[in-house]
Amino acid sequence: MIRLGHAGDDDDWMRLADACIAAIGDAPAPAEGEEAIGFVFAADLFAAEFDAIVAHLRAGTGIADWIGTCGAGVIGGTREYFDEPALVAMAASVPRGSLRLLAPGHDEAAARDVAGWAAGHANCTAIVHGDARDAALPDRLGELADLGACHVLGGLGSSRVPMVHAAGAIGRGPLSGVVLAPGIVAATGLTQGCSPLGAARRRITKADGSVIETLDDMPALRALQDDLLALSEPERERAARRLHVALPVAGSDGADYLVRNLTGVDQASGSISIGDLAEPGRELVFVSRDADAAARDLARMARDAMRRCRRRPRAALYYSCVARGANLFGSASPEVALLRREIGDIPLAGMSCDGEISNARLYGYTGVLALLA
Repeated sequence: MIRLGHAGDDDDWMRLADACIAAIGDAPAPAEGEEAIGFVFAADLFAAEFDAIVAHLRAGTGIADWIGTCGAGVIGGTREYFDEPALVAMAASVPRGSLRLLAPGHDEAAARDVAGWAAGHANCTAIVHGDARDAALPDRLGELADLGACHVLGGLGSSRVPMVHAAGAIGRGPLSGVVLAPGIVAATGLTQGCSPLGAARRRITKADGSVIETLDDMPALRALQDDLLALSEPERERAARRLHVALPVAGSDGADYLVRNLTGVDQASGSISIGDLAEPGRELVFVSRDADAAARDLARMARDAMRRCRRRPRAALYYSCVARGANLFGSASPEVALLRREIGDIPLAGMSCDGEISNARLYGYTGVLALLA
């Protein structure tokens, strides 16, 4: 059983929640040997009311455990709600005993329980939501990944007010979610949205913190200018408007990379600054965010994920960077339509993120898909 409810165009959260309950509240009770879980994504306009929203969904559906957070945009079915009041709720049934909640906060007893359970469920999947302001988040994701060789995915809330997450007990912790036994998540995928400016990778040869002084032993700014000058004038103008850097992930074949902002240039010294630690010896590629490239890669990723499913998935979760959607594809954003063209007419819930999580790594400008079996 998977049922989806979503509603918008109303600044009264209770009416939106009631509309979601009307869509999923009459769902049949889980079959014998199953239990119910809910996913909820609320527009960040309702961040202060998030606890109340989850309590209302619990009362209206009888589902105790809800996983979710707030975003500047939320996704429900065929709709993308961005910077407007909206609520998305999805109810699903899973085999009893096939999940453990990651409640907000730092309950050591609960952490030991999750760790012990995950040790007996190798290759499980964690769906998590975090706060970009948590400096320890990368370490927490790594610890999760070590639980039963756990694949960790999800997104960071994109709220403009203090974050609230849901996972069993409601709270304001830095990371929350659920760990699922193998087989519940049928396949996952990561899509990028950038095109390289040049064919060759650059190597950082001198750096200090986030400041790159030289690339390939030449001033970093000159290397950037050389890559831009290799483009035609129209291509150069388009690239300059959406310029970023990509840091290839060590050990990958080059298709997997972390996109970071180009935060500054210093004409006098010839250095550039990026939104990450610039380590000498690390490779770097100058890239431009490109709607056409993003659309092609989204379709490729979704097709590949569908091919890896042993049977048609029952539903999907999708975490998309807040800089994608309407900000990349235009006001009539086709991102959800492009995705559904590949995965079909199944319940789809998701949100716009301030950072996306795949394989326990924090990404930017990406989309992360989870297909539920």
